[in-house]
Amino acid sequence: MCTHRSLRPSRHGLPLAALLAILAIAPLHAQTSTFSGTVALSSQLVDRGVAVTPVTPVLQGAASWATANGWVLGLSAGVQTRTPRHGSDVLAQLDHYWLLGGDWRMQAGLAYYAYPGNASAGAFDRAEASVGWIYRDVLTFGLSAISLTRGSNHQPRGAVDVDFHWPLPAHFSLTAGVGVAQPLPAWSRYSSPAYDSTRATFPPYPYRQRPGPYYGYGQVGLAWAYEAWRVELDRIATDPSQRQMAAAPWVATISWSF
Repeated sequence: MCTHRSLRPSRHGLPLAALLAILAIAPLHAQTSTFSGTVALSSQLVDRGVAVTPVTPVLQGAASWATANGWVLGLSAGVQTRTPRHGSDVLAQLDHYWLLGGDWRMQAGLAYYAYPGNASAGAFDRAEASVGWIYRDVLTFGLSAISLTRGSNHQPRGAVDVDFHWPLPAHFSLTAGVGVAQPLPAWSRYSSPAYDSTRATFPPYPYRQRPGPYYGYGQVGLAWAYEAWRVELDRIATDPSQRQMAAAPWVATISWSF
């Protein structure tokens, strides 16, 4: 998302869930229903430290409708600008927020992720339930339960994430996050040494690996936001066990909200 920061954890590069989270937070303080949207351009789509797209510009759009009593409905989509017919992603989510006091909020939600037209990322198609706690929009702790919707292995997987956001002078802010998750697909073509990101060509078969029962990931970044604009640069780190699937070390995003 968001960047998060979102309770859809650690989708850095301002992925779709992060976009929706940014749109959802502000309207929670309003007295009426609110509609908002965001358009963003990222250098890569990343999901919990794992590359969902190659290092190529990804254009994303998100729309969110939030009610005064804490319900948020969001829809978003993205496409690789260089190969629009060979890579896209769609997200639908429903969340509910509760105020727990002056400093704390709680969130629970359901989301569905799909990658139509993106055969290499189709293994990431999934449904996800999450619950999280937010402290003063500074610290977020989230738990997620994940079930893949393709293939025969629908065994639930889990993830735990902690995200941090600290305002700095001159419209800057420091962002950071760490997480632990059970792997989803056991392979990725995007980070394979045989993948040519300039020509979008792949070897004839995926490079497989033997993932452990869980892996760690994280990021630290600097963001600048002014009125409707936001620019963010993140340094991504992924457990060495996921090296064939790891995202690029740097992910940049620029977004405009309305």
